[in-house]
Amino acid sequence: MHKKAVIYSRVSTTKGQTVDNQLKVLREVAEKKGLEVVREISDEGISGAKGRDARKGFDELITGSIRKEWDIILVWDVSRLGRSLKHLVSFLEDVQSAKCDLYIHQSGIDTSTASGKMMFGMLSVFSEFERSMIRERVIAGQQRAKAQGKHIGRKTNVNDGIITAVYQLRKNNVPIKRIAKDLQIGVGTVYKILDKVA
Repeated sequence: MHKKAVIYSRVSTTKGQTVDNQLKVLREVAEKKGLEVVREISDEGISGAKGRDARKGFDELITGSIRKEWDIILVWDVSRLGRSLKHLVSFLEDVQSAKCDLYIHQSGIDTSTASGKMMFGMLSVFSEFERSMIRERVIAGQQRAKAQGKHIGRKTNVNDGIITAVYQLRKNNVPIKRIAKDLQIGVGTVYKILDKVA
């Protein structure tokens, strides 16, 4: 049975740029690998610095991966997925948790291989490091607040550090439950903070 593949392409501007070359090469890759291309998704005229909420195609790519509509994503270059390391790491975590493989043509990364899986693991380490740094900043903020005589507890455990961390993590498409777990606050608290920011 053929593995199902999706091809994702993106160009930042529509002035003289098209996704045609990316699509041509990736269709050839799919054929060589014996993959069945079930979907082609493109974002045209959208910067890779924009988050998931501003890139309709990118959002569809993540949603389809989570729904297991395909087994592998084919993309021309890592820059097509995003220009921000935070966005990229968040995307890779979503794809990895969905057990969807990723092929990046220019880098020669294919997570269906042992070396590709190792690369995935390294990116996960960077992601965990970033979350640890945020946690440390939050804890330091809580300790500062305590030292200033402010109450830190279940009732009023939301300080500026937590609000900033929630906002930043959500901006980088980290799931609500993961934010709550990482920051050791309730899911409802995360939603309340996001409602105030919105």
